[in-house]
Amino acid sequence: MKIYKDIITGDEMFADTYKMKLVDEVIYEVYGRLVSRTEGDIQIEGFNPSAEEADEGTDSNVQTGVDVILNHRLQECFAFGDKKSFTLYLKDYMKKVLAKLEERAPDQVDVFKTNMNKVVKEIMGRFKDLQFFTGESMDCDGMVAMCEYREINGESVPVLMFFKHGLDEEKC
Repeated sequence: MKIYKDIITGDEMFADTYKMKLVDEVIYEVYGRLVSRTEGDIQIEGFNPSAEEADEGTDSNVQTGVDVILNHRLQECFAFGDKKSFTLYLKDYMKKVLAKLEERAPDQVDVFKTNMNKVVKEIMGRFKDLQFFTGESMDCDGMVAMCEYREINGESVPVLMFFKHGLDEEKC
């Protein structure tokens, strides 16, 4: 299994356990699903709790959301109220990523520069449909992932987008 971490903050962003696709060599699209979890509810196949452990009427906390977001403790970010603020963030972030690329993988610099403009232009066209998420540290200097819901096979599917060059792959 591979874990993908933000190269700036070190935050865990996602794992390769989800269906994913690399778009234009610069954006990972990770396909999530909506889930509901009850706090303390551990379900093990073949496990049958006894009647003694029956619910005693205590309140349970149910957490509902996108599995990728919940599993990797991504935090919703409300810093981008308009395209201008997100564009300013992207310019600053892309400079940081480019500097890291130049020292770590100079062969990827041209791919990054060439394809990133096209992808960002497409994303900005859908800006109003996006939600933004940071890693667990909530550090907006690092990567801000984007989430949008797409109609796939008649179902609304959450698709998270991460900048490939802003991630480190770590094998577990």
